[in-house]
Amino acid sequence: MKKLIFSIVFLTVGWATSHAQTFNLGIKAGVNLAKMNADFASEENRLGYQVGAWARIGGASFYVQPEAYIGSKGNKFISFTNNSNTEVAAEGKVKFTTLDIPVLLGTKFGAKNLNFRLMAGPVLSLILDDSSTFNSAYQQATDFNNYKNQAFGLQAGAGVDVGAISVDLRYEAGLTNISKSEKYKQNPNLFQLSLGFKIL
Repeated sequence: MKKLIFSIVFLTVGWATSHAQTFNLGIKAGVNLAKMNADFASEENRLGYQVGAWARIGGASFYVQPEAYIGSKGNKFISFTNNSNTEVAAEGKVKFTTLDIPVLLGTKFGAKNLNFRLMAGPVLSLILDDSSTFNSAYQQATDFNNYKNQAFGLQAGAGVDVGAISVDLRYEAGLTNISKSEKYKQNPNLFQLSLGFKIL
């Protein structure tokens, strides 16, 4: 499934590049509100950041937007279900530093200096660093805080361009169980709000 999605995206990027009427390059920064949906615990959102660059290739209404940015995201666990199927109140925190590489397909409408956009596409997150702290009660669980070095997801959202300024609001749904545990599942999901500036 992942290979099929990436094959379709890269074929589309190739087509868009060969038919491109415009090319833009920009930088961006923003905030994330993230959490990991877990089947064994209750969790709360964590605030993070993102900073990086984007390119936009396309014609009058259709575009492809590859990006690369460093991000911080994580999760706060407030309780978990132990082996006796009893909920235990205990705190745990996880923080990831990631290199995120989305490739978004989008459409835009409006005037040249004021237009609105809709976009969606896959995102690959490479885990550059992770840190965690857990209450001793989590020792009852088995290997749930051992994480993979990458995750795959889908982003979708909307944006607006005012001159050289871009504002985007997106939701990212995690498709990968980021935990290496064979027993516990954790899927990262987040909302992100970013401000971009077109430099080319």
